[in-house]
Amino acid sequence: MSDLMSQITSSMGGLKQEFNIIAHNLANVGTVGYKRRCNTFSRSLVAQGAGSQAETDGEVDLESVFDFTQGPVKATDRSLDFALVGKGFFVIETPDGPLYTRNGMFRLDSNGQIVDTAGRLVAGESGPITIPANVGISQVSVSSDGSITAGGVSAGKFRLIDFGENEKDLVSAGMNCFHASGDARPEAPKNLIVKQGFQEGSNVQMVEEMVDMMMVSRLYEANMQFVSSKSSVSKSIIDVAMS
Repeated sequence: MSDLMSQITSSMGGLKQEFNIIAHNLANVGTVGYKRRCNTFSRSLVAQGAGSQAETDGEVDLESVFDFTQGPVKATDRSLDFALVGKGFFVIETPDGPLYTRNGMFRLDSNGQIVDTAGRLVAGESGPITIPANVGISQVSVSSDGSITAGGVSAGKFRLIDFGENEKDLVSAGMNCFHASGDARPEAPKNLIVKQGFQEGSNVQMVEEMVDMMMVSRLYEANMQFVSSKSSVSKSIIDVAMS
């Protein structure tokens, strides 16, 4: 019985974590460039056909992964908004190394360099991208390959990278950015398009997330009922023994 209760407790822990992941996804349904996290623990319980009492041997798969599928692209007509269509990332320079993001909401800092919303430099192929002080934002033009002109003069090109099949090894670094770990190695993207004056929205599908949340809640409730019933039986046995 103790082994069974240990399995149930582990299952409840896995379901609680999955619920938190879904809640986080829903909280970011309107966040630019957000990539949903997913955890299939609840589905694995259902697939085993035993519901909340599935045989897990005490082992619970709590690993969550990012879904990097394309989010919806929406026009903003803002010169320093950029959406990526296809597989790939912008590169953000930080003191701790490069980060990778799909969030193309950029601006100019006091030096005229293109930075992200946190003020970190957006990498160009030849270093930071600087817009001359005498050039207005409306005069900044970016082609589909990321090449930038300012007032009709070349100002550089965005550094764009992809991770191919090793995309799964990217780790969250906060603010919709990722850093590479494990076997993740940057490579030149294929068929990646930069769209100026657009933003890529979150790839969270609210209806799907709500359905998953209901399933997780019901499985968690079933676990609670099972634990409660076993506790009642144990209490009855103890009462009989003490009478």
